[in-house]
Amino acid sequence: MVEAVLRRSRRKAVGRMAAAAAGYAAMGWPVCAGAYPPGRPHRHEEMLRACSCDRVGCPSPGAHPVSPAWQVQATADLAMVGSWWAAQPEANVILVTGRVFDVLDVPANAGAAALASMERSATRPGPVAISAGNRALFFVATRGTPADEDEWWPCNLDCEPETNAEVAGLRWHCRNSYVLAPPSRDGNAVKAHWLRPPDGGPLPDGLRLLGFLADACEGMPDDRGPIRRAVRPG
Repeated sequence: MVEAVLRRSRRKAVGRMAAAAAGYAAMGWPVCAGAYPPGRPHRHEEMLRACSCDRVGCPSPGAHPVSPAWQVQATADLAMVGSWWAAQPEANVILVTGRVFDVLDVPANAGAAALASMERSATRPGPVAISAGNRALFFVATRGTPADEDEWWPCNLDCEPETNAEVAGLRWHCRNSYVLAPPSRDGNAVKAHWLRPPDGGPLPDGLRLLGFLADACEGMPDDRGPIRRAVRPG
């Protein structure tokens, strides 16, 4: 009985991943298939792995693209997205930034404080999610490719980035970056979820939200360090 319930629950979760990927693609948001927590040991393994990839000690379990060619593969084509999740039904959903939207990424407690400040000032925050590592993701209009390199801080989730001590815990995902999208689960099986789901409205200006998020981050500890700025290999 318990096994049957678990199987049904797993099938529903798998269906939700495919539906979510298709939903993002229908909005014009580029997606690609992500690694995922396997949920059960592979043959000859005694312990659960945190990530479906074959890397030993994966630094971002369940929170990175399956393919190293993710920048080329990411698409909003519904037919292509449907074929990916038909072939990999358990895959997490990765949203690629810097094309349709950017993401301002802060610790969840700083995100909650920033949302409260925005509400008091009647500032519309746009879509906000809680994702891998207990991070709050604020989806904003993309700045594309700023001429000034210092204007962008692409966060590399899959290697050790450089750091900048100006605002602890704040990351700006734009070109060459990505985020783990709801309802994906990270390597700790923690499910990403929307605090404020996309409503089809225009995305806010990232610079307008930046002040609220920077103020909220000041004085709040972040176990992954200060502003993340990195360049992905290859």
